[in-house]
Amino acid sequence: MPRHLTAVAVAVALAELAGCSSQPDLGPVFNDEASADLRCLAHQEGEPGARYTDPAVRETGTVLALMRYYTAHGTKPFCDGAPAGDADRAWARAYLELGGTTERLAPNLR
Repeated sequence: MPRHLTAVAVAVALAELAGCSSQPDLGPVFNDEASADLRCLAHQEGEPGARYTDPAVRETGTVLALMRYYTAHGTKPFCDGAPAGDADRAWARAYLELGGTTERLAPNLR
């Protein structure tokens, strides 16, 4: 096989392998504010993706950080005084779907 064809075959094989090894976008990671003791909540950016909604890819530690945050702080107001946005409510829904309770969420998150 000529040298240039061998190089092309190797390049194609490497490109195919790279495509197979890429992971799907699992969505944003919940901002649990470094598990700090909080007086108020930060707004979340983006809505939960597969890392929280798909049992096949979610990880226990990631889910527990979300659960801990709302269990400890979900009834607190937002630091900027603004109401919950769509992303905030989507994360609160994920919390509930994962087994959280409405008693741990402020009314504007339910």
